[in-house]
Amino acid sequence: MATACACCAVWALDPAPALAQSPEVQRHLALAREAAGTDLLSYFGLSQIAAPTPGLRRVSPDELMRMPTPPPGQAFDNLFFVGNRWVSAWAVVTSDGIILIDAMDNDDEAEHIIDAGMRKLGLDPKSIKMVVVTHGHGDHYGGVGYLKRKYNPQIIASTLDWTMMETALEFDRPDWGRPPQRDVAVDDGSVLRLGDTSIDVLLTPGHTMGTISLLFNARSGGATHRVMLWGGTAFNFGRRADRLTRIDAYIAATDRAREIAVRQNVDVFISNHNIYDQAVEKLETMARGGPNPFVLGSATTARALTVMNECAKATRVVWSS
Repeated sequence: MATACACCAVWALDPAPALAQSPEVQRHLALAREAAGTDLLSYFGLSQIAAPTPGLRRVSPDELMRMPTPPPGQAFDNLFFVGNRWVSAWAVVTSDGIILIDAMDNDDEAEHIIDAGMRKLGLDPKSIKMVVVTHGHGDHYGGVGYLKRKYNPQIIASTLDWTMMETALEFDRPDWGRPPQRDVAVDDGSVLRLGDTSIDVLLTPGHTMGTISLLFNARSGGATHRVMLWGGTAFNFGRRADRLTRIDAYIAATDRAREIAVRQNVDVFISNHNIYDQAVEKLETMARGGPNPFVLGSATTARALTVMNECAKATRVVWSS
């Protein structure tokens, strides 16, 4: 069991300069850079594993956790952010209660960020009927214990990651809560239903082999937007023996998700880490008025998945050399 940041740790040996500069690596990174433009550079940070920038200082999870907790916010009529600058939790409000997506690091955060944040937004935490754990790392399941004891929601995770949480944690930290007890298992194609809301489950392996991403509708006034919440972004498996299997799974998952995003006109692409989707900054922008910055358009959603996909392909070249 390793002790590290589960979601943003590089966990990869720096490649030799010749590998990072190889034509194939540079071709994939050029495609990623083109897709990133100036608005998706947070996702282009994944390129650092294949071609590190000398002297670049990464902000650590511990530094992000020490920053003041941002205020909770409302992204859409039925979608609310309750998290910090490190890890996110999202509340989807339905006609029959609330579906909470992820539970942050531990009981303290669940109580003082998720629970308290929902109350500030006028939401009743007693209405939480489901907690969806996007993948089996403690910064996403750590607060489940508090929520389960207090409100007794269903706890939902993929079959693969329930098994991983029960048998062989990939990462652990002393400030994370303990893994939840197995409750509801879902797989690719499962649909979560609560009241007037359906959430489609998409298995997107790589970050963990059981990572799930979610597709659902968000409302804003009279408009409906299709949302994809990506369940696990970083290539955090570079020292594992199965790293090529994992990066291949990630490449296939982003290819497939991009096709689905185009087909379903997914115009909102969010994450469970603010460092990728910049949800905190977008909520600050919303407070000043103007168009909703969460509405990116389906072409931008496809570009984000292209950035992730091409960075993964560049990383695979380095790891397989």
